[in-house]
Amino acid sequence: MVELLLPLHGIGGRGDLPVPLWLAIYSAGAAVAVSFFALAAFWSRPRFDVAAGRSLIVITRIVDNRTLRRVLKAAGLAALVMLLGAAWFGSSSPALNPAPTWLYVWIWVGIIPLSLLCGPIWRLANPLRTIAGLARRSSYRTLPEGIAYWPAVAGLAGFLWLELAYPDGSEPVVVAIFVTGYALVNVAAGIVYGPAWFRIGDSFEVYAEVLARLSPFGRGADGRLELRNPLAGLATMPRQPGIVGLLCLLLGSTAFDGISRWSAWTRLTGDLGRTQHIVVHTLGLMVAVAIVAALFVLAARTTGSVRVRSDAVGAAGLPGAFVHSLVPIAIGYAVAHYFSFAMFQGQEGVLLATDPFGRGWDLLGTSGTRIDYAFLGTGLIAGVQIGAIVLGHVLGVVSAHDRAAELFRRRQLRRAQYPMLAAMVAFTAGGIALVTAS
Repeated sequence: MVELLLPLHGIGGRGDLPVPLWLAIYSAGAAVAVSFFALAAFWSRPRFDVAAGRSLIVITRIVDNRTLRRVLKAAGLAALVMLLGAAWFGSSSPALNPAPTWLYVWIWVGIIPLSLLCGPIWRLANPLRTIAGLARRSSYRTLPEGIAYWPAVAGLAGFLWLELAYPDGSEPVVVAIFVTGYALVNVAAGIVYGPAWFRIGDSFEVYAEVLARLSPFGRGADGRLELRNPLAGLATMPRQPGIVGLLCLLLGSTAFDGISRWSAWTRLTGDLGRTQHIVVHTLGLMVAVAIVAALFVLAARTTGSVRVRSDAVGAAGLPGAFVHSLVPIAIGYAVAHYFSFAMFQGQEGVLLATDPFGRGWDLLGTSGTRIDYAFLGTGLIAGVQIGAIVLGHVLGVVSAHDRAAELFRRRQLRRAQYPMLAAMVAFTAGGIALVTAS
């Protein structure tokens, strides 16, 4: 995390664990392995039927109401104006300006519960989509062929680099420049290519849409909202190479965030100059993403050593067919890494909002109030971290197995999944080690 937010991230070390680290790793790996063998024994056909959702007619009418949609758009625009206003015209000190906390905590971390609980609501409130829609055109340019989701991957890589590798990422002026530049690029592209751009090019909207696949709310074939099995919604994820890159980037960046907390890493990099810091952290981020991507792609392609049913794999091959299984893992990693950070630093976003422009105001009457660090114990935090990682990987195993049941013949089903199981166990053990080791 950026310099301002560094001390508030994580649980502090393995000494906070309610159980020994080795026991946590072995138990979590065993839970994933046992889940796999149980599924292999009792789950031989795909079961995630998207058409099995329960239609929510009244809620659909409420959500599709024009007034509500206008309110959501207005709220999105107001949030963007407040963020840019505070970043450009507020205090130059990260400790006094709410903009960094609003961006890195309220938006980046807040997307997770918002999308899981409410589905693709970000699309409705996205201020960049709203602004681009004001420039009405009779026709739009066609998106370049083969572009997939790579623009969103590129934008997300830039944001994560700013968060994890750039030493001044918490400076309000840096936040202002990034958000302004990001908004201008996406609004311009939205004007040229139309609403289709935001589905593949706006990193935050694409990320929110990926998370929303695991929401219990989704749209049925008739366009109505449905209450569904979240894993059934997850199974509908597009099988595109860009999505593979996006999920591997998310997992790899979170892994690097954990590595950069290790005392061994901080000892080695603590005395680096500014340029050296940027180079070393950039290379570290790239290596972490590359390792995660190589492990997943290798596992998926090795799974392909077993004969796949004809016409069952899309353009992205087996990595694209199984990439949806990385979504709950990515969420588990994010919860593990950002839970305590969000609970503590998120309070700061409220406290600083009482004087967003550094004028000595006290709009919310919270002046002088401090963050309450006592309401969460280290044992609870460690439990949430480990539980999130294990649950995410178990759901990942279930999702991958259901897809394998669709792709492979029954007699090949168990053997085909051994490489993916090995990758899942490695991700589980590595994730727990990253969030707990000091």
